[in-house]
Amino acid sequence: MLCIVRFTAFAVILLISLTAKNAVSQELNARQTPLDDIDSKIPQSYFFYRESEFPVDCYDAMHQCSSSVDSGVYLIKPAGYPEPFEVYCDNSLENGGWTVLQRRLDGSIDFNRKWEEYEAGFGFLLNEFWLGNDRIAYLTNQRTYQLRIEMTKADGSMFNLSYDDFRISDGYSNYKLVSVGQANLTSDVNITLCPTNKVFGNCTCEGTCSDPDGCTNSCSSGSTTCVCPSGYLMDGDTCQLIQECGCYLSGANDGRGKVLPEGEEYIAPNCQSRCSCSNGQLDCDDSYQCHPNAICEERDDLLQCYCNAGYTGNGLLCTRLIPPSDCQEIYESGERDNGIYQIKPTSWTGSPFDVYCNMTDEGGWTVFQRHMDGSQDFFLYWDNYKQGFGSLTNNFWLGNDKIYSFTNQRRYQLRVDLVNSNGVPYFAKYDFFRINDENDNYRLQLGSYRSESNAGDSLTYNHNQPFTTRDRDNDAWGSNCAKDYGNHYNCYYCYYNGAWWYKYCAYTSLNSPYGQDSFVWYHLPSGNRNIKFSEMKLLPV
Repeated sequence: MLCIVRFTAFAVILLISLTAKNAVSQELNARQTPLDDIDSKIPQSYFFYRESEFPVDCYDAMHQCSSSVDSGVYLIKPAGYPEPFEVYCDNSLENGGWTVLQRRLDGSIDFNRKWEEYEAGFGFLLNEFWLGNDRIAYLTNQRTYQLRIEMTKADGSMFNLSYDDFRISDGYSNYKLVSVGQANLTSDVNITLCPTNKVFGNCTCEGTCSDPDGCTNSCSSGSTTCVCPSGYLMDGDTCQLIQECGCYLSGANDGRGKVLPEGEEYIAPNCQSRCSCSNGQLDCDDSYQCHPNAICEERDDLLQCYCNAGYTGNGLLCTRLIPPSDCQEIYESGERDNGIYQIKPTSWTGSPFDVYCNMTDEGGWTVFQRHMDGSQDFFLYWDNYKQGFGSLTNNFWLGNDKIYSFTNQRRYQLRVDLVNSNGVPYFAKYDFFRINDENDNYRLQLGSYRSESNAGDSLTYNHNQPFTTRDRDNDAWGSNCAKDYGNHYNCYYCYYNGAWWYKYCAYTSLNSPYGQDSFVWYHLPSGNRNIKFSEMKLLPV
């Protein structure tokens, strides 16, 4: 074993030191020999039989050299550290062997340093210094060490504080203080030991994890005690980092802040926004708002959106416990987007079915027909028209059984939207629309043409006429009007124009083949009767 020391005696004013608890005594005595003369003082035969081995700390150095080694600068090499380095060993305290990490005496050394300097160490071992985080990490991770802090106040009174298990991590973990153990104070002055994460300071009004902007004051005004440092909040009897309390939400709780626990949500007053806490990060959604069939209120100490009676959902989306009977009820529930919804008419015995709702013209119109291109064949059979066919987002017929059930639960008005082949839009409204059941061949009951319409009345001629398909001839025309001309109500009228017969079944044939002269609305004021788009829909009166 090799013991190398440079010794200079001096008075200790302020130091931090540590000692190994379980070091093994070594066989070599300490030598107070200049480093330049060490080779000449050690017999050559020593190097022949064994390699030199440096002590791993001051405790090891003291026992390698002798039982009465004086304090001074020694050379050590902690386990795993690449090269030996000098440390100051204090052997005057208790049983000796204290490796000094830091000393401050007179302000001659600037301790306001950069990270790299604290990592490598700075100062002078015989005066003020910091040993270096990298060295301290190697040193404290090879054994269990006790930390001793000795301090002298301005009035000369002295005290020391020790911790029984001191260790820091390596540079990859930013030299984190891993352990300090239990504290023990020896002093001739009145010293207050503060728990972990607290500091000694003036008594102030402190916030808590549950109430960051609140005031917890357990001491008299102007006194000093253990308080939470900046960036911490009280959590019971201890202090927690604000981010460890949860997510801080400013302006909540009637203008005061709030810490939102991990995984929980906060709803702002009037339910105008919602914030959630995930992984310590606050995420707020200012578009949060209650569904029209919901109310914002506090129930069981929880403020949020709640669906009204008769509806179910999370308050943002509320659906009827009983399905709506038509698109108007869906419109009244607050929906304003055109699209596919489910309804169940009051007399319908089957499951709810999909319909297309058109939410324009100040209401929820239930669409039962749309013909917009030639991708869907409308020249179909009785059962096809009975059950319905096509795509609700494109061309379709809803189905006569559904239309019958639907139109016989309330009084409905009809709107027919049209676009002629020149791209000019028109519409026609009728104040009443209903069909009978299959036993009466889905006979049409139609009300009066509304004056605000601009398409002209081309449908009244179908009033009280039965439905006709290519395989079920129910019209009054001599042949099957649906088969001949693609209409599905009675062929009522044919127009003669001299040299040509233009046959318009009841002046309208919106289910006729697309792009032919039979797909018409005869009384369009423009004179262009050919249609390229039709949509028929119903709204309660």
